[in-house]
Amino acid sequence: MDSGRAFYIGRFQPYHLGHQFVLENIAREVDEIIIGIGSAQASHEQSNLFTAGERVLMMTKALEELSIKHYIIPIEDIQRNSVWVSHVISLTPPFNVVYSNNPLVICLFNEAGFEVRQSPLFLREQYSGTQIRHRMRTGKEWKSLVPQSTFDVIKEIGGVERLKMISNKDSV
Repeated sequence: MDSGRAFYIGRFQPYHLGHQFVLENIAREVDEIIIGIGSAQASHEQSNLFTAGERVLMMTKALEELSIKHYIIPIEDIQRNSVWVSHVISLTPPFNVVYSNNPLVICLFNEAGFEVRQSPLFLREQYSGTQIRHRMRTGKEWKSLVPQSTFDVIKEIGGVERLKMISNKDSV
């Protein structure tokens, strides 16, 4: 089935093998994928550790190895759900189908008249940004949960050290 160009959004904090699995499946159904990096304005927080640029770098390097035609677009939060789809459309190339499992994203794009497809999740309990950041913070193994290129970017930018630093409480 060929559906033209699709839109897929996530925070990718960090980009992991679950994301890669979803994108590989979407690529079987469409010619091109627009990947929206959500909460692009957020970084240096426990749940939003990486900058939009760092996430673009992780994804660009990981997707170079796959033959998926894609565009990566950072999308800042606007805190107004009623106009969010218009905001996304203003930042992206045109698309005709949306892939998401997020109930709010599904609702907003359905209301705007888009076809929305749910993408299969891949071992969600294991491949989640929350779980990976927890493992990074606590010194547990996490490298096997991300593409090698994501690991390399996190190492290059000192991501584990950043997470540990911002997770510390103020000292008295």
